[in-house]
Amino acid sequence: MDTLLNTLEEQFSSAQSWLFETVFQPIAFGLGQGGFLMEAFNGTAWLLVGLLQIAVMLVLIKPLELWRPVQSVIDKAAVRVDVLYTLIHRLGLFKLLMFLTLEPFFDDMIGVLRVWGVGTFHLDQIWTGVTDTPVVSFLIYLVAFDFVNYWIHRGQHHFNWWWNLHAVHHSQRQMTMWTDNRNHLIDSVLVDFILVFVSLAIGVAPSQFILIVALTQLSESFQHANVKLWFGQVGERLWISPRFHRLHHSVGIGHETSGKDTLGGHNFGVLLPWWDMIFGTANFELRYDPTGIRDQVESGRDYGVGFWAQQIQGVKRLFGRA
Repeated sequence: MDTLLNTLEEQFSSAQSWLFETVFQPIAFGLGQGGFLMEAFNGTAWLLVGLLQIAVMLVLIKPLELWRPVQSVIDKAAVRVDVLYTLIHRLGLFKLLMFLTLEPFFDDMIGVLRVWGVGTFHLDQIWTGVTDTPVVSFLIYLVAFDFVNYWIHRGQHHFNWWWNLHAVHHSQRQMTMWTDNRNHLIDSVLVDFILVFVSLAIGVAPSQFILIVALTQLSESFQHANVKLWFGQVGERLWISPRFHRLHHSVGIGHETSGKDTLGGHNFGVLLPWWDMIFGTANFELRYDPTGIRDQVESGRDYGVGFWAQQIQGVKRLFGRA
């Protein structure tokens, strides 16, 4: 397994170098931006990951949606908006926006953290001789980030101001494999900020971080797929299935405390259902309910139709104007 991971990393690095040297390096020099070659090289990695993810989605997940759909897709325009979100996030456009607007702030933050000594600790070195192999190291960081993602997700459903942004994601009533990246941009910035801090705090290597993000995003695309599929009594407790996550999007179940019109919900896990099981938020009912938000369905509250409308409505909700 260690050999396989090393081989995959070498092949990815070769592909990244080829794409950078063939396409992006000439463009950078042509635009007189030779000082940003390192940033362009890192951006090439995220672009390559995104292209691979979309290829897997189209080749493996899309046929499943055609095979056993939960619901017929009637409003294809709504799905096209989700495709736009996916392209923005998976092909590096969101990271380019971050670079152009918030990168100096992140650089300053990282500098301060380094001065404080953050980044000198490595979680995978807590058990020398056992945890220092590539596979074990990767699994440790994968579980650690999944634990953090669970609590981020709990926060998105616990704090009213954060829910007002996260509601963009839950307002899709025709969930498909493209829905994962349907998020408010401010929400995405907050999540990235937390994950960058955590990655520095626990010492994950950049290559491992990219692989963890790529695997997480691909699994989330599968979880949001319009497919009637579950993993059985045992499998459901090992990895999150489309059924498990669809219940999280179900009207009145996934985003509310049971029997109350208050924030809460079930099935917050991102990859592993373990945290929901440990902290009492798991719901393993075998059902496939309609998705959306209660006030959207029952009273017609406007959550926006197009990309910019959804972003604007999110800001209005944040300030109590919608």
